[in-house]
Amino acid sequence: MTEENLKLEKEELGEIVIAPVVLEVIIGVQTSKIEGVYGMRGSITSNIAEKLGRTNHGKGINISENEEGGLVVDIYTYLEYGVNVPRVALEIQKKVKEQVLYMTGIDLAEVNVHIVAIIPEKIEQLDADAFFEEEEVENA
Repeated sequence: MTEENLKLEKEELGEIVIAPVVLEVIIGVQTSKIEGVYGMRGSITSNIAEKLGRTNHGKGINISENEEGGLVVDIYTYLEYGVNVPRVALEIQKKVKEQVLYMTGIDLAEVNVHIVAIIPEKIEQLDADAFFEEEEVENA
């Protein structure tokens, strides 16, 4: 999809135009709210921007048009370890489609979910120094 704005029906009062980046933000925010989603795939520049404190809600989202002119959304996401992958993916599809329709009136033709990785939970590292300190106190 080009960087053109999405034009909705022309009303009596004027024209309503929605930029694709608005859809990306809606989709990104909704996806990140779903339980089991760890994060979204980003580029090097979006990852650097986040390290500097700037959140990019549109990362990991690609919007294009199909042959019939309908909008196709591809979501690239990381999931948490231990979740039911098909259940989370179906929930992403359902919630994204509902939220975009509710907020913009645009009915998405497809919502494709790409699971890029499963992120394992962090394992707490043992502090070896603290372990030996307890032993020294007992020997004193």
